[in-house]
Amino acid sequence: MAELLVIRHAQASFGQDNYDRLSDLGHEQSRVVGDALRASGWEPDRLITGTLTRQKETLASMGFSEPPEEHPGLNEYDFHDLLRVRFNGTIPDLVMGDRKTHFRTLRETILDWQKGGLSGAKESWRDFETRVAAARAFATDTDAKRVLVISSGGPIGQLTARALDAPDAQMMALNLQVKNTSLTRFIFSNRAFFLHEFNATPHLADAARAHLLTYS
Repeated sequence: MAELLVIRHAQASFGQDNYDRLSDLGHEQSRVVGDALRASGWEPDRLITGTLTRQKETLASMGFSEPPEEHPGLNEYDFHDLLRVRFNGTIPDLVMGDRKTHFRTLRETILDWQKGGLSGAKESWRDFETRVAAARAFATDTDAKRVLVISSGGPIGQLTARALDAPDAQMMALNLQVKNTSLTRFIFSNRAFFLHEFNATPHLADAARAHLLTYS
């Protein structure tokens, strides 16, 4: 059996014009999780990211120098597009600027999307499901025994929900729990794929690193 270790990207730039880049704290989170993996003796045989800048920057700041493979199925759903469709083109300032309002609204929006709503969005829920499944197939079609993936909260929630054979709505409950640089581990073979660990942050357990724990 082999391991697929999926790490959510570090803290991005919430509330900024360009969300798709790491904050200074995000670079620190990345360094800490990379050091923790090496200290534990866990060295990957294969590196994969999505195509998003925040995912690539996370891997780079983790200190792994080999160029990764990329798969767009590991990218986050386009939440800005989904919110624009929901609000007819103009997202209210409160939704984008207030974290509590943002994530409550995002949850409601994704649940509607899953049920076939938000006609006109760039990507349907079924398309999202299909590309995440394709990314899983890509990552596990390998002779590597330790595959390290840098992804985002939505795909991690979806991979976990499918491994548990959970209903669609459970994906969003999982998605909203996923912490920056958390570890979600799957065990796989040609015939099996199951969850071993979800959303773990042992590298942030020390009280001196409590300030590094973030969700967005």
